[in-house]
Amino acid sequence: MIWIIKEKCTGCQMCVKVCPYDGVAMEGKLAVINDKCTSCGICVDSCKFDAIRTDQIKKEVDLSAFKGVWVFAEQRDGKVSRVARELLGCGRGLANELGEPLCAVLVGHGMMGLTGELIAHGADRVYVLDDPRLEHYQTDTYSRSIASLIKNKKPNIVLYGATHVGRDLAPRIARRITTGLTADCTELTIDPKDKKLMQTRPAFGGNVMATIITPFTRPQMATVRPGIMKALEPDASRKGDVEQVKVKLADGDILLKVLTVVKEARRTRNIQDADIIVSGGRGVGSKEGFGILEELAAVLGGEVGGSRVAVEKGWIPQDHQVGQTGKSVRPKLYIACGISGSIQHRAGMQNSDTIVAINKDPNAPIFKIAHLGIVGNLHEVVPALTEALKKRSEGMTTV
Repeated sequence: MIWIIKEKCTGCQMCVKVCPYDGVAMEGKLAVINDKCTSCGICVDSCKFDAIRTDQIKKEVDLSAFKGVWVFAEQRDGKVSRVARELLGCGRGLANELGEPLCAVLVGHGMMGLTGELIAHGADRVYVLDDPRLEHYQTDTYSRSIASLIKNKKPNIVLYGATHVGRDLAPRIARRITTGLTADCTELTIDPKDKKLMQTRPAFGGNVMATIITPFTRPQMATVRPGIMKALEPDASRKGDVEQVKVKLADGDILLKVLTVVKEARRTRNIQDADIIVSGGRGVGSKEGFGILEELAAVLGGEVGGSRVAVEKGWIPQDHQVGQTGKSVRPKLYIACGISGSIQHRAGMQNSDTIVAINKDPNAPIFKIAHLGIVGNLHEVVPALTEALKKRSEGMTTV
């Protein structure tokens, strides 16, 4: 962040002239940084009086004025997303530790029917931004509306799912309200000493786990990988408040108009929503080898996933990749076939309820986290398992 030390500014306007983004302006005889600033630092180098700094702490921010843990309750087609429920579970723990309320922010049109579900999953209050112009996600309208609400209500923490929407929306809001953002977090905790949010995320391909704090600005914001946090069991008896927020959008804020939405026909669903995943790695051997995994998944009513190696070799589509550089999943059953179990892959599936590993190497790291391990050739084990399940299913049908 860029700061101007007023006592040192001489009003020479050199910083105004060199800024390519019009991020510096004059107010009277002093230069000020406005919301167009990108923190590129060119003005810092241009100032001969050392009046512009990047390390100056803004003293006038009263951090004690910010209260509450917020979750952006992403919805799709009028249904609360799975990651929103996961974040409410995580947020409930954070809010309890801080002694602050947990709030959900619901944005869209005709969404009032979803408020009860959010309260049942842990929210104390639901802010509803309901407007026809918010029916479809758009970066500008959503970021303007939510940023305005944040400035008004001053939450302490705001969490987003690291989905396509969350990854697009969160940085825009962070820039509008001038705060930090930690992306793709895998763990969130509260520092017992000063109550700051400890935001942990992998770095350098998962070989290092970095813990990041936001010491000087609020709210503390993070995107969280789906499948990492655990949702709470819904409690229909929970009570909470619902507050409808008036959306203030000018005609000039609507940069595009959605005429119609055409959905791509998909044979499979998002693996992050699957309760059962049959996943393959290098040991599968070929694209054709994934056929036996698809048969097993079909019998179980699950989806097929894969390791990074399987994706790089073109054996499986990238949106089915599980792991640090793919998707984090938390199914009820995860069957790892021919997957050695690198730390990067384990980070994306180790929170599954039950893990079954099939590998011919008894020393494969995947067995360390598996609840059930089968040492053997997957090309023999998987078809045999599929056949046994088919017979069991047929027997249950005829009874």
